[in-house]
Amino acid sequence: MAELCRYAAIPDKNPREIVLLRGSGCKWRRCRFCDYHLDFSRDEAANFALNRAVLAQVTGRYGRLEAINSGSFVDLDAGTMAEIGRVCTAKGVHTLHFECHWRDRAAIPALRARFVAQGVETRIKIGVETFDALFRECYLDKGIDEADPAKIAAPFDECCLLAGLPGQTAESMARDIETGLRHFRRVCVNLMTGNTAPVQPDPAVRAVFVREVAPRWMCDPRVDILLENTDFGVGGTGNAE
Repeated sequence: MAELCRYAAIPDKNPREIVLLRGSGCKWRRCRFCDYHLDFSRDEAANFALNRAVLAQVTGRYGRLEAINSGSFVDLDAGTMAEIGRVCTAKGVHTLHFECHWRDRAAIPALRARFVAQGVETRIKIGVETFDALFRECYLDKGIDEADPAKIAAPFDECCLLAGLPGQTAESMARDIETGLRHFRRVCVNLMTGNTAPVQPDPAVRAVFVREVAPRWMCDPRVDILLENTDFGVGGTGNAE
């Protein structure tokens, strides 16, 4: 298997550096559209060695760093978390972005306190995928046992949405973005691409999103739209810069 690109710089909208780290893996692993959890290892020493090498590429050029992995930040080993903190201090990173599953939200306050103590603000992103709770839980099996968008948003700062799925319409995808913007600081919309999971994208719905929905928010500074899941520069096997 080709090695994944794990570092990139994002110059547009919310300029930041981004690193794709490796942890012990998503503990939920039931989302029917996702196979990101395949990027994991139970070997903490190997994970730390890989992650330290990736973090060594951070320059601090934007003062913002996004650290993602195939799960929640709680799945990263202690050495990696310490190294993230060290890099933030050394490179002048003042804002740090992490991802977190709903089931791990209780760990967020301690994370915020840990980094604010060293002068770093944290922004936590949740993958909601859609605010249609019935669709999200019965079809996607996302594992969010709350239907109220305001309550989902309360522990978090940003959200990810998923577009291009069977059953979605231009209206439902637009409604998700509008809901996300009402309750979160930022919204990231991923256009579903094919993978090894049971739920696969609908080409017709993908085309509707590109034609009717994406243009409405493509220039919105609070909305990232990824037409490919590697648009941030990480996760693919090509050159990251």
